[in-house]
This record gives sequence, C-alpha cells and structure tokens, in this order.
Amino acid sequence: MKVVVVESPAKAKTINRYLGSGYKVLASYGHVRDLPPKDGSVQPDKDFEMAWQTDASSNKQMKEITSALNGADKLILATDPDREGEAISWHVREMVQAKKQLRDIPYERVVFNEITKTAILEAMEKPRDLDTDLIDAYLARRALDYLVGFSISPVLWRKLPGSRSAGRVQSVALRLVCEREAEIERFVPVEYWSLDTKFKKQDGQEFMARLTHFEGEKLDKLSVSNETKAKHIEGLIKSSSWHIDNVETKRVKRNPYAPFTTSTLQQEASRKLGFSASRTMQIAQKLYEGINIGTETTGLITYMRTDGVQISNEAVQAVRSVIAEQYGARYVPEKSRFYKTKAANAQEAHEAVRPTSLHRLPESVRSFLDYDQFRLYDIIWKRTVASQMASAELDQTSAELEASQNGLRMRASGSVVVFDGFRAVYADNTKSDDGSETILPPLSKGEPAFVIAPQTEQHFTQPPARYSDASLVKKMEELGIGRPSTYASILAVLEKRNYVRKDQRRFIPEHRGRIVSTFLENFFSRYVEYDFTAGLEKQLDQVSDGKIEWRHVLRSFWTDFKLAVEATTDLTVPEVLQTLEEHLEQLLFAPDDDGKIDRVCTKCGKGQLELKLGKFGAFLGCNNYPDCGYTRQVGDNDNAENGLDDDKLLGNDPKSELPVYLRKGPYGFYVQAGEIEEKKPKRSSLPKDKPVLDVDLEYALGLLSLPRDIGTHPETGEMIQSGLGRYGPYLKYQGKFTSLPAGDDVLSIGINRSVDLLAEAAKKAGRTLGDHPDGGTVELKRGRFGAYVEHNKLRAPIGRGLEMVDVTLEIALELLAAKAAKGPSAKKAAKKSAKKTAKKTAKKAAKKSPKAKKAAVKSKVGSGS
Repeated sequence: MKVVVVESPAKAKTINRYLGSGYKVLASYGHVRDLPPKDGSVQPDKDFEMAWQTDASSNKQMKEITSALNGADKLILATDPDREGEAISWHVREMVQAKKQLRDIPYERVVFNEITKTAILEAMEKPRDLDTDLIDAYLARRALDYLVGFSISPVLWRKLPGSRSAGRVQSVALRLVCEREAEIERFVPVEYWSLDTKFKKQDGQEFMARLTHFEGEKLDKLSVSNETKAKHIEGLIKSSSWHIDNVETKRVKRNPYAPFTTSTLQQEASRKLGFSASRTMQIAQKLYEGINIGTETTGLITYMRTDGVQISNEAVQAVRSVIAEQYGARYVPEKSRFYKTKAANAQEAHEAVRPTSLHRLPESVRSFLDYDQFRLYDIIWKRTVASQMASAELDQTSAELEASQNGLRMRASGSVVVFDGFRAVYADNTKSDDGSETILPPLSKGEPAFVIAPQTEQHFTQPPARYSDASLVKKMEELGIGRPSTYASILAVLEKRNYVRKDQRRFIPEHRGRIVSTFLENFFSRYVEYDFTAGLEKQLDQVSDGKIEWRHVLRSFWTDFKLAVEATTDLTVPEVLQTLEEHLEQLLFAPDDDGKIDRVCTKCGKGQLELKLGKFGAFLGCNNYPDCGYTRQVGDNDNAENGLDDDKLLGNDPKSELPVYLRKGPYGFYVQAGEIEEKKPKRSSLPKDKPVLDVDLEYALGLLSLPRDIGTHPETGEMIQSGLGRYGPYLKYQGKFTSLPAGDDVLSIGINRSVDLLAEAAKKAGRTLGDHPDGGTVELKRGRFGAYVEHNKLRAPIGRGLEMVDVTLEIALELLAAKAAKGPSAKKAAKKSAKKTAKKTAKKAAKKSPKAKKAAVKSKVGSGS
C-alpha cells in the first residue's frame, strides 16, 4: 500500500479513484503546522531558529497519516506545485520522521498541474526529491512576515491604541489605497469644453468630427476652458464653409491576449464578472480540484496559482485543433504564438491557467456548474483559445476637415472590421473591442461637407479612480509587491481589519487605515517603500532559484529593521499625535469653502479640537476638557454623524414633495420621509455597510421605496424582491427570505445574481441527491451540528473540508456505507447503558425506604426526566 498526501479532501477522493486500490490518498487540509502567534517563534539570536506548532485539527490529520503508514511501503507527497505546496510536503515529512514512521519507508515528491487521470498517472511515473530551494524560500518569507508583524504590531498597539496589526506586504498595499485617496482629496477639477459637429455630404450621408485646431493652433483637451470661448467657436463653425482636406486609410492588426496568470485572471474576473480577488480564487480552486461532470469527477482547469503565460505544446496543438473545428482554418495562424510575461518578479515555472481539455467546451459542462463557476470557466476557455488565434484586422480611416476661416480644423475617425480573428471568441472591455466601431461613409479629398449641428458640451477633469480589485492587483504586480498567490488574501485582510471598505467594488480607506498608514510612513518609512518591498521580493525569488542563502536575506533585513523598531521605544503618544495631525489635517479637521481649517470647538466655542486616542482608536476632542467634554469620531461631521441637534435634510421627494431626512436614532442611522411630528412618517434604516456620509436623496428614496421588484424567476415565473429587514438586506422569493451577502447592493442587485444566490441558498439548505441502489432517496440536509446525508434514517455527517455544494450522490453513498460499517455508536450505547443502570438503582432505592423513594423521585424531577 502506498500512502499519498494531498491538500484537500475533495482532491483526495478524486485522485484515489484514479490510482486505484493500491493507494490510500489522504488530505493534510492545508498546512499541518505553523509558527505560533507569540514572541519567540522566530529567534534571530539563534540564527533564525523557528518553533513550529500544530493545532488539534492538524494533529488529527497527522495521526491519520502516520497510522496509514503502518505497513505501507511508500509515502508519496503530492501537495500543490508551488512554494506553499512544497512547504506542506516538507512539514509532513518532518513530522512523520519525528515520529520515526519513515525509518524503513521511502518517500517521494510528485507534482501535477491538473487533476486529470492522465496527468496524475504521469506524475506518479516521474517522482523527485523535495525542492530545498523552494522550502528555503518559504522559510525566509514566513520568518520575514512573522518578524515584521510581531515587531511593528506591538508598537502600533502601544503608540496607536485601537490599531489592529501591520504586515510586510499588507501595509504597502494599504499605502497604495491611502495615497490614491489623498490624490482624490487634493484634486481640483478643471473646466473644459468639447466641440463635436455632425456633418453631412452632398448625398446626405452623415458623420461626426471633433475640433482639433483654432486660429491655426492645435488644441489640447483643456484649450477651450469656458463657455464664452466655446460659444464663440460654435458660431464660427456654423458660419464657415467646410471641405475634406485629407483622407487616410490604413490596415491595422490587433493581436490576442496571453492566457491567464493568477493576477490577470483576478483582474479580468473583477472587470467582466464583478468578482473580488478572493471570490475568483475560491471558484478557481473548485474548478481545479474537480467537478462531477456526469461520468466522473475531474479537474476542469490547470493549477490557478501561477505567473506563467505559456501553455504546454500539447495544449497549443489542442487549441489549434479546436480553433479549426469551431471557427475554420482561416482563424488558425501559420505559427503558434509564444508569450512572455512583462510583470516584475515573474517566475514562469508553471503553465498559464487553462482548461485541462480544450475540447471540453463551456456549453458542454454548463449543466454541471453553478452560475459563477460557468462564467469563470467560460472566460478561461475563451481566453486560452483566443490566445492562439489569428490577429483581428481593421481598416482605420481618418479625415481632416478644413474651414474657410479662423484656422478651424476638425478630424473624423472611424474603423471597419475586415477580419474579426480572435475577437470572434474573446473581446476586451474597451469600446473598440465590443463590436461598436464608428464607420465613416466614403470620403474624398476636396469634397464639401455641410454643418448640421455643432454639439458643445461642458466637462470637468476627473480625479484618479479609486482602486478596484483588478486595478490594485495590477498595480501591485507592476511594482513587484507580493506574489500572485497572496494578492487575494492581502486584500481580504485589509477589509477584515477594517482598514479599508468597498463601495461599488472600489477600495476606500477607513480613517483607521489612513491613521495606521500615516504612522508607518513616518516611523517605519523604509519598510513601506515600494522599491524596498519589491527588492525584498526579488531576493526571496533568488532564494527559490538557489542563488542566495535564505538566512543571509534574513540577517541583512533584521539588522536595520531591529534598529528601526528600537528607535520607537522612546516615542511618546503626544509626538505620534502631533505627527498625525500635521499629515492628516485635511482629513481630521474639515476645511471650509475657502480651504481654511477651523479647529474651534462647536460646543463651547473656546477650546480647540485635537486628535486623541482611546481604547477603540483615534477620535477628536476639545482641549478644554474637563470643562468641555465634546468628542466626535474622526471624519464625522457635526450633524450627520453625531446625532446633534440638527437632522440632515437630503431634499424633497419629487413625487410626494415631502422632505427627506437623514437621522440618527437609538439603534443607528435611518432615513425618513416627512416631518417627525407626523403620525407615522415612512422610515428605513441604513444597511450596516453603507457609509453615512455617502447617503444622498436618490439613495434615501431607494430605501424608502423598498421592497423592490427585481424580476421574475426564469423557471417559475414568480417575482423575486429585494428588501431591508431586521437582520439586514434580503431576497424574498416564494415566501422565503435569503440574506444578501456583503458586497451585494439591495437597490441594484440584478435578476441573474439573484437567481444564482437563491440557487446557492437552496443547495445549502438541503436537496435530494438521487436514488440509493437499495431503494429510496439520498437526502443532503443541514442540521444543528452541521451538514449530513441521510438514507432510511441512517445519517452520516459530511465532515470538515467538504462544502454542501460539493457533495454528490457518489460521495454521499461512500459516507453512508462508512457509517453503516461502523454500526451503532459506542458512545450512544454507553450513554444508553448508563441511563438504564441509573434507573434500576433508583428503583431499588425507592423500594428500601420512603425517604429513599422521595429522594429518587426528587432526583428524577431535578434531572429533567
């Protein structure tokens, strides 16, 4: 018997079926041990010696692995093909060796990039030893993260109460979000005007052109800066005669995009599907580990943690074959395409993310996938196929128009798709790639053009956009910060610690996050610098390449870092507060319309507001304390956030003409239509994740109009509604309520997302899996102590590591068979026996004496029988 260790139980079941009875495949459930969260887990004075610990669940898994090794003839370590997977295999080997289970048993390391029968069997034929360079890189990274976290975090707790913690890469990502917010706050919009004109030819065909020159000077975006100038030019356009001065047409090619890496998959899923980075990785994990597609459970995509952009030669040939079959020979380029990543610190050891079988078209597996799984598989398949297709070809035409006076010139541009190429499969999110090209009519040099209507429009320059999952991941990758496998967890930690929040899928730093980031920039500036963090990542990559010894990296880092931590020992809280006030003045003390900061206390009118620290973080307070006890949270304003004397009037309802207010009550903020004196004014509480300062009249009217009809269910034709209740936002369907998860807006959620959420909720609530071979049905249910499967009153828990959505009839039958083989629970039998014995004893005692009888009765009543 050979014992195989993988990471997840779902993967273990699939691989065990591929390998057969000569193997026993067990799951480690991820890492089996880690550094304990306490001082001394990494000891720099002892050459960075590390102390590892296991928790109860890991001990259970290791006990199962070591027990299986009794009588086994080989241990095969088959965890994921990356640094973390290598580390898990190393930990398992170390722990097994410590128990002396590997004394006479050889071990091997095998890796596979996809969970298909062919890939698994081939991997078993090509074992290798553990990769010590990858393990060293893991040790260095883990030690660095520990040393930074357990050195800076205590400083934060002492000098900045209310702060959570700091991390090596997490703090740099937070800095990016905070700096972008500061850019937005500093931004001053600039007015400008555009002048587009609709022309027609002598034959009546129309086209649009944009002003490019005035008085012989080329105009830039901001040249026409006010309405007076815009209207003057508009008059000249109308009064001038125009002709085509020049026409140019050229053929251009657009090449397809490379297959997905981890980061580009996260970016595209965010842009096209609205997924967060963590949601993308969660779905990709299931597609990789295996989906039951009717005949078998198999992995649908290759390993999803990679920064490689190449796919194997076999996959390239399969793609070219699919292209020829599905789209025709013209779409197959003469030579296969080769891609190389441009990302900093990229290591292309693994293939790009691709389907395990290119002949498995999205529509052929649609019925086996849920809504989100299908959409993610669909874009992975399309991106992979498109990457090896012929280029798209377009004819781009530009025409210059000249006026008879004032040096006015205009340009008309358009393009025509000559050959769609890869765009037949995969289009980007840009206007030019959505099939809506502007097409110009035939134009000739010298022919006249007649003005129909100038279109003068006012604009204002816009601040840089806040980061989304896609843009933040892209920025981190460009800077070389973090690794592809860590992006999702980094962004999730920032939200979990309330350093940032999401609004309309954009990251907004919380005041807590701004304060922490400012503190780190001022007192640990080097360690949140982008270049320094990227340089450290390069060194860690050199460790994994075997070019640098891992302890050397730690020594060079620790020497300076320790001094930086020690330098904060004498730092006083007043010094910290003064620094924060200087750098965050605009945030802490809202400026007036003239940009002047007014720190006068609004309550006593004598004192000055200043930054203070309390148990739960920073707040603003009057320095006239204790005579004046005025306080307010950072970023709050006196009316909306503090529930002072005045309510905030948002405006009037255009239908009822009632005033709409934002108010604060004993249970939080709410909106109200009508005056408080009215008998029953309409009210609605705010969702917990909605920032109070972002509530406007439109949003308030939306809340007051709830519940909202979203649309009819495509299968039943019954209406789905969204609403806001006692326990938060919900969907209502067929009289049942389903809570909306964080990130879904009660006012904007659409029918497709609603149907998907209802389907997921139905799966979690329980479902019929199918018929049992012995008759009757097998049911999946959720109970008080977790999910279980049931057949003819025989129940078997699904256990840790399996989600209800992953349980198939095949898995359920295995669980039920294992439960039946165990027979009645020994614990239940012992309990029943003890209860029976106690009852007999009580009866005997009752027969002996009246007192004993009373005592027995009293005991019986007291026990709740």
